[in-house]
Amino acid sequence: MGREIEKECKMRAKILLILLLGVLIGGGATYFLMPRAQKTQGPAQGEEKQLYSCGMHPEVISDKPGNCPICGMKLTPIRDTAGETGQPQVEGEKKEREVLYWRAPMDPTEIYDQPGKSKMGMDLVPVYEGEEAGGAGSIMIDGTIQQNMNLRTAPVERRDIERVIRAFGNVTYAQDEEYSVSTKVTGWIEKLYVNTEGQRVKKGEALLDIYSPELVSTQEEYLLALDNFKKLEKSPYESIRKNAERMLRLARNRLEYWDISETEINKIEQTGEVRRTLLLKSQVDGIVTHKAIVEGDKVGPGTDLFHIANLDMVWVEAAVYESELPLIKRGQKAELELDQMEGKTFEGKVDFIYPYLDRKSRANNIRLVFSNPSLGLKPDMFATVRIYAQVATDSQAIPSEAVIYSGIREIVFVIRGDGKFEPREVKTGAESDDGFVQVVSGLFDGEQVVVSGQFLLDSESRTREAIAKMRAAQSQRIQDSLKAEKKNEDHTHQRGELQTMEKEAKEGERTMDLKEEDAEKVGTLKNGDRIAIDSSRLYACPMHPEFITTDPEARCPECGMKLEKAEKIKK
Repeated sequence: MGREIEKECKMRAKILLILLLGVLIGGGATYFLMPRAQKTQGPAQGEEKQLYSCGMHPEVISDKPGNCPICGMKLTPIRDTAGETGQPQVEGEKKEREVLYWRAPMDPTEIYDQPGKSKMGMDLVPVYEGEEAGGAGSIMIDGTIQQNMNLRTAPVERRDIERVIRAFGNVTYAQDEEYSVSTKVTGWIEKLYVNTEGQRVKKGEALLDIYSPELVSTQEEYLLALDNFKKLEKSPYESIRKNAERMLRLARNRLEYWDISETEINKIEQTGEVRRTLLLKSQVDGIVTHKAIVEGDKVGPGTDLFHIANLDMVWVEAAVYESELPLIKRGQKAELELDQMEGKTFEGKVDFIYPYLDRKSRANNIRLVFSNPSLGLKPDMFATVRIYAQVATDSQAIPSEAVIYSGIREIVFVIRGDGKFEPREVKTGAESDDGFVQVVSGLFDGEQVVVSGQFLLDSESRTREAIAKMRAAQSQRIQDSLKAEKKNEDHTHQRGELQTMEKEAKEGERTMDLKEEDAEKVGTLKNGDRIAIDSSRLYACPMHPEFITTDPEARCPECGMKLEKAEKIKK
C-alpha cells in the first residue's frame, strides 16, 4: 500500500512541475511575441505632447496651458522641436554622420580636430552632429530672422593679449643717485658757498672753505717733501732719489684723501705757501636736499654737511594687488600721469619688484624708473601709473562680448552652417583692454562666433534644452510605469500558479496517507498544507515563501533576495 501511495505522489509531482513549466514558458512566449505597439502604450512612443512656455521666462515649461508662476503672463504653445533638440539616434545613424571634432572624456572644452589622446592620456571621444557640448540646445534660425535679430559674428583669431594695470604711485628720490657730503678732518667752517636747500650744484663747484690745523700741517709736510725732492732728484744715488719721490707722493696722497682737490694742491705747489683754509668741492651734480651746517660751525670726521640728490632720474613706488602681481615683469613699459599736468605723460619702465607684501593692504610695492630732465617730477608727488603687461603671445582670442558668463560655465555660440548655431563651452583667460579675451580651450582657429544677439540665442537654446530634458523625464516615467505593470502581472501570475498548486495539494492530501519515512519528499506550504512533490527542484524566497519557481537564478519580486531551495525553507 505504501509503494502505491509513493508512486501516486511522484506522479502528481511530475504533473504539477510540467504544468508550472508550461505556464511560465507560455507566458514568456506570449510577451515576446506580442507586437511592440501593444507592449508600449502612451505618448512617449507615439505622438509628442504639446508644451507651453513663458515668453519672458523660457525656463518655465508646462504640458498644460495656464499662466507663468513668475510674472503671471499667459503661457504660449511651443512648436515641435523634435528634430532640433538632440533626440537620441540609433547606432546605425551615428556611423553615417560626419564627426565634427574630438573631445576629451573628462573635459568638454578640450577639443581636437584629429583622434588621439587627451592631456590626461585618455582616448578622445568623437562628437557627431547633434551630440555637441550642449547639443540638446543647438538651434537653427532662418536667415531672415537672423537679420531681424541683428546677429553679428567674428572669427577666432590669433593675437597678443595685453592688459593695462593701473595703480597709484608716489614719486621719490632715486636712492642710487643720492650723496652725502662730510668732512674727514676736524676743523671750522670759514665760508659757505652753498648756503640754502634746494640749490642746484654741479660737479666740481665750490661748497665751503674749511680751516683745519691738520690740513695746515699736511700742507707744510707737502712743501717740505717737494723742496727735498727738487734737491735730490738729480742725486747720483738711486735710493736717495726714490725715497725723496716716495715722501712727496705720500704727502700729496694725504691731501687727496682729505678731499682736497687737485686744483688746490697745484696752487699750493705753485705758490709754495701754506694756505690757512682749503676749499671743498662737490663730487656730483644734483640738488641740495639737506644742509646741516652754518658758517663758523666746528665739524669733525664723519659730520654730515650736505645731502645732494640727482633728480634727473626719479623713482616711483606703486602698489599693485596680489592678483595682478603675476602679470608684472621687470622691464615692462610704464606711463605716468599727474593731475596737475593733464595731457602730459612720462614714459618709464618697471625696475624692481619688492619681494614682500604689505601686511595690512595685502598689496605688493613695485619700483618704476622715470627720466626727469625738466624736473617736472618732484619727490612726494602722487601720480597715476599704467603698466603695460603682455599676458599672452600669439594666443586664440575672440571679442569679450561673445562670451556668456553663467556663473559656472562660459558659453559662446559657434556657427555650424545652414543657419545652425551650437552653444560651446569654453575656458577663457585674461581680457585685454581693446575688447578681446583669451581663449584657453574650446574653439578652433577660424571658427565664427556670435558677438551680437547671442543672448536671444541663449534663451532659445535653454528652452530647447529644457524641452528635451522634460521629454526624456516623461519617457522615463512611462517606462518605469510599464515595468511596474509588468512586474505586477508576473506577480499575479505566480500567485495564481501557487493557488492552483495549493488547491491540488489539498485535494491530494485528503486521499493520501503519508508515512514518516516519506517526509523528505513532502513540501510545506505557507498555510500548513502539505504537498507530495520533489521540493529539491523548486526554489523559494526565505522572506516570501509563497513565491516558488524552478529558475535557480531568479530573485524574489518583492524584496529582491536570492532564492533558496524550497526544501530548506520551513514554516
